[in-house]
Amino acid sequence: MVKHIIIWTLKSEYDADAKAKICANIKSNLEALKEKIDGMIDIKVQTEHLASSNGDLMLDSTFESVDALKAYAVHPAHVEVADRDVRPFVASRSCLDFEI
Repeated sequence: MVKHIIIWTLKSEYDADAKAKICANIKSNLEALKEKIDGMIDIKVQTEHLASSNGDLMLDSTFESVDALKAYAVHPAHVEVADRDVRPFVASRSCLDFEI
C-alpha cells in the first residue's frame, strides 16, 4: 500500500472566512473521489488544525499500489477537482508519498 500526504497553504489574499469555505469545498470534493477511483483505499482531508500549524489543510490518502497512485494523479475526476477547487486557491503544496 502507498500513502499520499499533501499539505497545502492557501493564498494569503483570503481572510479566515474565505479560507474556511475554500477548505470545506476542497474537503467535500476530494473525499467524494473515494467512490470514483479504482485502487484508492481511503481519502481524508483535514481542515481543522492547531495555531502552531503552518499549513491550512492536509490530504491523507491511501492507495493499493504505486500504480494506483499514478492512475489517480491523471484520473479525469481528480484532475477536475484539482483544477477547479484546489490549484486556483493554493500558494504552496508539499507532498510525501511512501509505502506502508
